[in-house]
Amino acid sequence: MVEYNPKSWLNLLFHSYSRYVFRRLLPALIYVTVYTSLITYVFYELNIDFVSTTSVHSILGIVLGFFLVFRTNGAYDRWWEGRKVWGELVNETRNMALKFSVMVPLDHPMRVYITECISAYPTALKEHLREGVPTDMAKEMVEKLKMDDLYHIPNAIAKKLFTITNQFKKENTIDPEQYRVLDEQLTALTNITGKCERIRNTPIPYSYSMFMKKFIFTFIATLPFAFVTVYHYWTILIVVLILYILMSIELLAEEIEDPFGSDINDLPTDMLAVKIGKNVSEIMG
Repeated sequence: MVEYNPKSWLNLLFHSYSRYVFRRLLPALIYVTVYTSLITYVFYELNIDFVSTTSVHSILGIVLGFFLVFRTNGAYDRWWEGRKVWGELVNETRNMALKFSVMVPLDHPMRVYITECISAYPTALKEHLREGVPTDMAKEMVEKLKMDDLYHIPNAIAKKLFTITNQFKKENTIDPEQYRVLDEQLTALTNITGKCERIRNTPIPYSYSMFMKKFIFTFIATLPFAFVTVYHYWTILIVVLILYILMSIELLAEEIEDPFGSDINDLPTDMLAVKIGKNVSEIMG
């Protein structure tokens, strides 16, 4: 995620992300430039008798604008919900560490292990939500935390914490009321994972995404015919500029609809995982 000053207009206008978007869209911009140039050349140089009108595309542009607004809002809602869920993770891990730190005696040998488990959870979760926890990292966590070698590493860590809490109850390290409180806290942790997986594994409906791209393609493919007899060779610049604007919005929506990745606009899960680890270590002492 990019950290920036929203009040600095110049930095925003010339930020490197603009160059990144331009590089991503460059092939499409080149194709459309060639396509529009050929149409303009044929109509202008051969003096073809054709009456163009922009009224149809003006109406279609309004409809397309509504579609893009809905598309962007839908993607942003997923991004913002993901941020709220990770905010819950920050709070729940702090609360869990606070309760363990008070309920478990300072000289108990499991305090350090509990700290390592809670600190490892957000790191395992962020990798799980990307391409899955890397094999090397998963193996290291399994060996370090002495937990079951499960495919779902966050579940393996949560299971270990549940096991420890249940053991504390049997040993009378904590009383039944404290056990209930810790059980609710651990349940909240797994609920957060489920919320993240719901966002990650439920993309925008295929048909909507497909027809959105088809709509943009059709609009751009027919746009030169509306402008060519009025703007002549300026049509090339106008069509390419409109394509850049429309596809930039679609590209942004594609990035933020999966907020747990490593794209420039995705959530700062790496930073949050480190932050949680530091907070937990500080709380547990």
